[in-house]
Amino acid sequence: MDNEILKALRERRSIRRYKPEQISDEALQAVLEAGTWAPTAMGRQDPWIVAVQRPELVARIDAMNGEILGRPAPFYGAPTIVLVFGSDPAVWPNSIPDGSLVLGNMMLAAHAVGLGSCWINREREMFATAEGKALMAELGLPEGLIGIGALALGYPAAFPPSVKPRKDGYWRIIK
Repeated sequence: MDNEILKALRERRSIRRYKPEQISDEALQAVLEAGTWAPTAMGRQDPWIVAVQRPELVARIDAMNGEILGRPAPFYGAPTIVLVFGSDPAVWPNSIPDGSLVLGNMMLAAHAVGLGSCWINREREMFATAEGKALMAELGLPEGLIGIGALALGYPAAFPPSVKPRKDGYWRIIK
């Protein structure tokens, strides 16, 4: 069985080198809208999505994340960063799974419109700091949210040289 969606699932890869040119508004909107169509528990639509393209703010977010990682440039030079936030899991236990589905939808949409993406971690730690909370306020987000994850987003400058084969026994069917 094969179709465009199954093909995209097999072909999408994390991109870790980006061209410096900014992505088109049309492509960005397609990616962001795809995120809004991710399933969320009880249809709550808990995640908050923020796309950042202002170069000085991209650099600031990259530096904040790099400080937690312990090395510079964790966003690989991508001209756009998409941040995903959600309610504190103590308030809404499904916030992290919901936000993760949003990120997954956006990665597939990016691939579909010719963009590269890479899921970036450490947003939970980053936005738990005083600096992170201040940045969330600057972004106009309500209090009480946590960082779930982010995407580096842009036009790919290079593609992974090969794909790891899927491991044996990855899935099974019990009847």
